[in-house]
Amino acid sequence: MTDPRNRATSTPPPTLGEGCVRRYDPDELSEENGTEFPGAAELWRKVQEEEETKKAP
Repeated sequence: MTDPRNRATSTPPPTLGEGCVRRYDPDELSEENGTEFPGAAELWRKVQEEEETKKAP
C-alpha cells in the first residue's frame, strides 16, 4: 500500500435508515464485516457491577 488514501479493501455493507438513525443492515452482515466478541456479556456485567459499587455509600 503505497498510497495512504487507498485504504479500503472492500465495499461497506448496505445500510438502513438515513442521517442519525443510519445503521448497517443486520441481514447483510457476515463474519467478514465485523468481529466476534465472545466476552461481551461478561464485560458488560463487570462494568455494571463496577458502576453499582461506585454508587453504593
